[in-house]
Amino acid sequence: MGDQQSSFDEVAIAGVAQRRPARLSRLFMRIARRPGERVSVRCIHDALGERGFAALLVVFAAFNLIPMPPGASTFLGLPMVVVAAQMMCGSRRAWLPAFVMDRSISADQFRSAMGWVVPRLIRLERIIRPRYWPFWRRQGDCVIGFLAFVMAVVVTLPIPLGNWLPAFSTALMGLSLVERDGLLFAVGGLVGVAALTVTAVVVGSVGAATYAALGWLF
Repeated sequence: MGDQQSSFDEVAIAGVAQRRPARLSRLFMRIARRPGERVSVRCIHDALGERGFAALLVVFAAFNLIPMPPGASTFLGLPMVVVAAQMMCGSRRAWLPAFVMDRSISADQFRSAMGWVVPRLIRLERIIRPRYWPFWRRQGDCVIGFLAFVMAVVVTLPIPLGNWLPAFSTALMGLSLVERDGLLFAVGGLVGVAALTVTAVVVGSVGAATYAALGWLF
């Protein structure tokens, strides 16, 4: 009887493992290995399938963590704004406008980006797990959607190096939603507070300098 129960338990555990979706790091590697000259937002969106908003937040936030030419964050932050706004409003399926879906980068650029993102994502995935999740059902989507929306707006601001911290905060909160990890959510929130503090200091300094310059001129 004991052996039979053990067999049932093993089958149940195997079934749960099979139903568990592949880690985001593996999914990114699969996309990077696909043949073709370019990788579009539509391709990434389709590859994510039914994973939902959290995975999209992680993807777009990850691109904002990679060094890009000045002004790139304004474009790269737009998909984050759209996805986070839908989460905040309680939408059940992610939608992106055609002009965003059709945007693409070269396959070499994507592979280079994933070469930076994936190893770091794998290290994070080794330590995150379901624990201390403070939200009920879809409540977490709305709360994280609001926080990610604020971070995404900051990402789009033309502040030198000002997109890294809010993008990192968004990526952490997106991963916390994927895994229902309350500790990671708390860390992402703390990084978000730091991001807003830095942004406020920079904007305040620029405003004060502009006011002083205008006062000197006039």
